Amino acid sequence: MKKRLVSLLTVAAMTATMFAACGNTDTASTDASAGDGAKAGETATAEGGAVELPEDTGKTLNIQVWNEEFKSRVTDHYPGYEEVDATHGKIGDVDVVWTITPNENNAYQNHLDEQLTNQESASADDKVDIFLVEADYALKYVDTPYAMKLSDLGITDADLADQYTYTQDIVKDSEGNIKGSSWQACSAGLIYNREAAKEIIGSDDPADVQAAVADWDKYNETAEKAAEAGYTMCSVNDTYRVYSNNVSSKWVGDDGKVVIDKNIDKWIDDSKKLVDSKAEDTDDLWSDDWAKGKTSKGKVFCYFGPAWFFNFCLDAEKDGTIAHDGGWGFCEGPQSYFWGGTWMCAAAGTDNPNLVKELILTMTTDKAVLKEIATADSDCVNSKSVLADLAGSDEGNIALLGGQNPYEELAKGADKIVLDKLSAYDQGCNEELQKAMKNYFEGNATKDEALDMFKKAIKEKYPNVTTD
Repeated sequence: MKKRLVSLLTVAAMTATMFAACGNTDTASTDASAGDGAKAGETATAEGGAVELPEDTGKTLNIQVWNEEFKSRVTDHYPGYEEVDATHGKIGDVDVVWTITPNENNAYQNHLDEQLTNQESASADDKVDIFLVEADYALKYVDTPYAMKLSDLGITDADLADQYTYTQDIVKDSEGNIKGSSWQACSAGLIYNREAAKEIIGSDDPADVQAAVADWDKYNETAEKAAEAGYTMCSVNDTYRVYSNNVSSKWVGDDGKVVIDKNIDKWIDDSKKLVDSKAEDTDDLWSDDWAKGKTSKGKVFCYFGPAWFFNFCLDAEKDGTIAHDGGWGFCEGPQSYFWGGTWMCAAAGTDNPNLVKELILTMTTDKAVLKEIATADSDCVNSKSVLADLAGSDEGNIALLGGQNPYEELAKGADKIVLDKLSAYDQGCNEELQKAMKNYFEGNATKDEALDMFKKAIKEKYPNVTTD
């Protein structure tokens, strides 16, 4: 059965006791979901605060993901991992099974909901051990008993001390318990076409470009110059997350009412003016039209993105792309923001708690592994000391950025991220607003009509909220 957000949370509330063994380290537990063969006392907190985990009994480690990214990180960087094929591997004598369910049409979350709500009755080989979440819907899972507290795995605050605070805030439950860990710090900025910058503002130096896009007024002025030079700045969908990450209120307030923040309204008005003046377009993210800017023929000035954008979105390995020729530059842009990130969560009921703990610690806190990931994959990793090291070294230079080292800027951005406006409604509200506003930007509806489309879609998606 496919379960959406509301049904998962409802079932979670009704079955909170199902995973009591993983939610309480103060007393011993004999809950069967702690792993086949668990004995009384094995999950008790050991003297001195350390957690004494039950022995691993699972012969299969099941990992739920939506794409190949995390699998590639483990394959390339986890010591002792042996790849068997595209969806199987080995760690010692444990078989690793990757279940990859793409994000399209909510398929990954629907599948994960089903697996987690059936966890108690699943056979040993079918139990979920690790699942991944993204920022937009992390709260949906961490506020349920399906995700273990990291402290119940014996992962301490000291283990996580070098991480950026915001990466922990995203995966804190309502009681402040951390329930996931990420190898990424996804602060983001403006990735610009160096040749276009020379033509439009007379320089491709990051400091000069930053001065030309330092706030939204300056950005909009530069966008008009870009249009005069025959460029589009980018798609309105590229700028959206910059605005939405800098709001002053949550999408849904404590009264259950949807609030369109003044910064979201500014995005709507700014975007309409730029589309009407041909300075921006309305291309959907990841579409062929949106991707035209990867080559100089596309006449696109910039994209907005974090470090994972370098590696996964700019096609540096393809002849003829701007990235292949080292033609991109990086600066902060009009406002600091973040985009994405992937968090590892331990599934309550795992029968491999020790291996799960080791994987989380190695992939998200081991500085040698994190530095490997940064230098090999151009990723911005979740370690203040590793980023500081890279920022002061040629090891942080990135070829597709023309040899520019972006890590000092990325680290500063990560330090500025505040997530007190995060809510469980973010993904749906963000997606539906952009979808509705495309009608306005393209002249197929008035602003008020587009807002009505948005409100109608939100009422269908979240019946418990009000939009008036």
